[in-house]
Amino acid sequence: MRSNMRSKIPSLITCIALVSCTGREASVSNTATGGTVVVVVPGDAHTFFPPHIEEGIGAAVREQLYERLADMGDDMNTVGDKGFTPRLAERWDWAPDSLSVAFHIDPRARWHDGDPVRASDVRFSYRLFTDPKVGSTTEIPNVDSVSVRDSLTAVVWYKKHRPEEFYDLVYQLYVMPEHLLKDIPLEDLRKSDVTRRGIGSGRFRLVRWDAGQRIELVADTANHRGRAKLDRVIWSVVPDAGAAIAQLLGGQADFLEFIPIDQLHLLDSSKTLRPAPYPNFQYAFLGFNLVDPKSPARPHPIFGDVRVRRALSMALDRRAMLQNVFGKIGRLSYGPFPRTIAFADTTLTVPPFNVDAAKALLDSAGWREPNPGAVRQKNGQPLKFSLITPVSSRPRVAYSVLIQEQWRKVGAQVDIEQLQANAAGDRQRSHNFDASLIAQSPDPSPSGYQQQWGSSGVPPNGQNWVSYRSPAYDALLDSALTTFDAAKTRAYMRRAFQLQIADAPAVWLYDVPTVGGIHKRIQYAPMRPDGWWIHLADWTIAPNERIERDRVGLGATTR
Repeated sequence: MRSNMRSKIPSLITCIALVSCTGREASVSNTATGGTVVVVVPGDAHTFFPPHIEEGIGAAVREQLYERLADMGDDMNTVGDKGFTPRLAERWDWAPDSLSVAFHIDPRARWHDGDPVRASDVRFSYRLFTDPKVGSTTEIPNVDSVSVRDSLTAVVWYKKHRPEEFYDLVYQLYVMPEHLLKDIPLEDLRKSDVTRRGIGSGRFRLVRWDAGQRIELVADTANHRGRAKLDRVIWSVVPDAGAAIAQLLGGQADFLEFIPIDQLHLLDSSKTLRPAPYPNFQYAFLGFNLVDPKSPARPHPIFGDVRVRRALSMALDRRAMLQNVFGKIGRLSYGPFPRTIAFADTTLTVPPFNVDAAKALLDSAGWREPNPGAVRQKNGQPLKFSLITPVSSRPRVAYSVLIQEQWRKVGAQVDIEQLQANAAGDRQRSHNFDASLIAQSPDPSPSGYQQQWGSSGVPPNGQNWVSYRSPAYDALLDSALTTFDAAKTRAYMRRAFQLQIADAPAVWLYDVPTVGGIHKRIQYAPMRPDGWWIHLADWTIAPNERIERDRVGLGATTR
């Protein structure tokens, strides 16, 4: 079976590289509704409340429960409004000076509790995303205000006319129900039982959330955009990667978003499963915490020195590790970006693999070997630190062992901490780590880098887990966002990336190859690189291919 799988790997690589790659759904015209899809995931969502989403599972569920005013097309265009399609807004009108846009809310739109969606909900949601008391992880910096013209018309006012001003708002802003949230103090929203209920206007409704075990959604049969084609979607939390694959192979689950490369042959030999390669924006890196875990206002006692970060980067043979873990399907990172993003640049200069230079740089930074082969010390402090990695990621677990050994050879002692995905995320959010193996997906715009690497994105208000701060970097991102010239955008981003690489807040490891495993009875809609779940409401199961769990009625769970 392995020989057959090898013959399929080139086609999988090709398919992953194409944004238009889909499954057999391309030729299926069956629009019958019904059925259940069970998705097995490594960890639970932290929340479904849109301003506080930080990880993929929460984002996947949020996409089903809440709506944007409009959504970008599958071509991922972020400039102007070309290709954007109506969601909560049935249409929009621009002012002549392009400094405001009026969104006309679909009068049929209802919250899951039956109340109508109104323009005031848009204004209220903008406040939630921008008020510091809420602590949103998302930025919408170019919007000045949102006003209400009438009950179904919300007007968005911009500070400046920018190329991505439409995207900046509609991609980041999920609309939430004012009538349910307005009386909750803003600082209490993170822990409120009301936000945990996930009441939105999306095509699915939340009916069950057993923390650490299961999230269950059902189709909203009265939705203004039409009911979802599936009856039900269940996220089953299985932290152990081996157990997750076992559930997929055993028929307890229908979809696993990532199959390790060394396990793909199991799909090849299965009568009920098939591989589902899809494009993505994920890239993996080793992040150095730049602040002291015990006192985040101070630099990290080891990684606060850029010379140490550069030395440790040069001590790692990235190509050898890639080959060891991924073989021929691996794709080396060229910087802090996935190669699928529009402004990726594979010509940037990254620190070379050079053990002798790494040792010399550590010497110059004051970290010296007391004797050959010993752990380096500086002022009596050993070059010793921890590296956290999620146990659910087999590639990152494998990388952690390889990194530990390679750093040992330059005199650094690394203690590996394998944590559940949620625990690893909690440690990153609270700055409580030394180094961490991270997989991250930026938005398809330079604005995503403000949230993930800009100074304003340092937690708790963003996803800049390593607390990287650089005024020069921030200025380059801002320049990339204000020019209407695509070539200049790429040039600014190139300079920003090269500066970031020189500052070495991380070691850029690999683009994450995503091949999911899916039950053959499921006809999945095109998967976008910003989230396989974007078109989940349009997945279908043919009536003659349904199994017992597909026949569970919705009963009183729909309105």
